[in-house]
Amino acid sequence: MRVSFSGKLFAMEKLKQELLDVKAKCEKCIPNSELVACVPAQVRVNIVKTKNKQLTACLQFPEDYPNKQVLIELKSKSICDQTLAQLTIICDDAAKKHLGQPQILLVLRLIGEFLDNNPLCICANEIASIKKLLTDSDELKLRQATSSLTLKVVCQKYFLFCKIAIPENYPEEQVGIVEKECNFPSSFLKWFIAQSVEIARQCVQPPLKKDPKAPAFVCKPSLWPVVSFIVETVKRYPCEKCHVCGTVCFPENPKDVVNDERSGMSIKRIHCGHIYHLRCLLKYMKKPPFQG
Repeated sequence: MRVSFSGKLFAMEKLKQELLDVKAKCEKCIPNSELVACVPAQVRVNIVKTKNKQLTACLQFPEDYPNKQVLIELKSKSICDQTLAQLTIICDDAAKKHLGQPQILLVLRLIGEFLDNNPLCICANEIASIKKLLTDSDELKLRQATSSLTLKVVCQKYFLFCKIAIPENYPEEQVGIVEKECNFPSSFLKWFIAQSVEIARQCVQPPLKKDPKAPAFVCKPSLWPVVSFIVETVKRYPCEKCHVCGTVCFPENPKDVVNDERSGMSIKRIHCGHIYHLRCLLKYMKKPPFQG
């Protein structure tokens, strides 16, 4: 249906009044916002929560606005397209419920609240990749309220359950890893956590010994490298055989795990990643390297 000339004038007048209201209230009502443009052709607002949790909202107005919903386009260099699309749908739905009413500040408030209430949006791509890595026996739960996730990785009857915290300035700051529960030998648990922390550190800190020919160090996200390491190793070792006797090192029942590191049946992981029963490793080490 075509809008009459008088209807157009009325709609334009309502838009002008709303734009005046936006100019007066936007930066006061929407924390961390910057009003870049506010004209009948477009409203453009930057919302910056952190260096990486920021976006630009571009709002345009159809001929019969506000009787038709505002047109929303979200742009960000750090927030993935999938998250922006999800947020756009949320804003579209809210605008549809307020036809005939001002929609600009409503939409901008929703965007600001979304960024505040969904801190994990900055690692949405990594989380999507992690979900593809897990099996039905594993568990991944997102905790937006605490900017963290809990991960349980399972292999046969063995598991590692941990909490991974995403700092506010991620990815410039590394993720934090805390073990919650585990039935691996204590030496393996210590290695899982220590190696995870080191992998995360290497993502955000340059090497101690710098190669003068190497390009300048750039921080990179640490969530995926840490979780992929945890998943790979937890699923590897319960099935791995001793490289001397050829039997599976880990007992079928985790309750039979030997934590006494002096016991011959304790499991030793050496630098190359292979595992041995201690007694098998000692026997192997005592053999001469050559025969004949």
